[in-house]
Amino acid sequence: MKVVQTGFSGLVIIEPVAFEDERGFFLESFNKRVFAEAGIDVDFVQDNHAYSRSVGVLRGFHFQLPPTTQSKLVWVTRGRVLDVVIDLRTGSPTYGKTFELELDAIERRRLFVPVGFAHAYLTLEPDTEFMYKVDTYYAPEFDSGIRFDDPDVNFDWDSRLNGMAPILSPKDQKLGSLADFNSPFVFSKE
Repeated sequence: MKVVQTGFSGLVIIEPVAFEDERGFFLESFNKRVFAEAGIDVDFVQDNHAYSRSVGVLRGFHFQLPPTTQSKLVWVTRGRVLDVVIDLRTGSPTYGKTFELELDAIERRRLFVPVGFAHAYLTLEPDTEFMYKVDTYYAPEFDSGIRFDDPDVNFDWDSRLNGMAPILSPKDQKLGSLADFNSPFVFSKE
């Protein structure tokens, strides 16, 4: 397993090593020791699995507020997504900036998203399956988010949607803006 820094403190790409032969492949999906050696000390408590039928399903930008903040380890087991995060940590040199990465079932990369980031993804292939581990249980009363098309975020989804309108949940259509969000997340160099 290889850990790749992204330039956003705490946000890292995990590249698993797959052992392949004529039968298929085997890989370690998560290794607590490797994560700890990379400075990522998390205890995952819940695994989530999302399926999207169509190209253009956009989920996010999501996060949980204190006291139930979540770190996530995300990856794709079938299909392909554009995974995007926003740094919401006040005082961070990358505050308000986005990071994007394509995740697919072929390269099998994972993205570790620490507390203080809003997370979204757009399906780029039909029948996409998206997996993620979280270190805190889902708490709907602390569920929050930023609109995918917030002009202050200024992320170019259009180039990936090729003229299509994204397929959004009613919840995601009602999310607020970054300008109106008073972030409880504070950047720490630790």
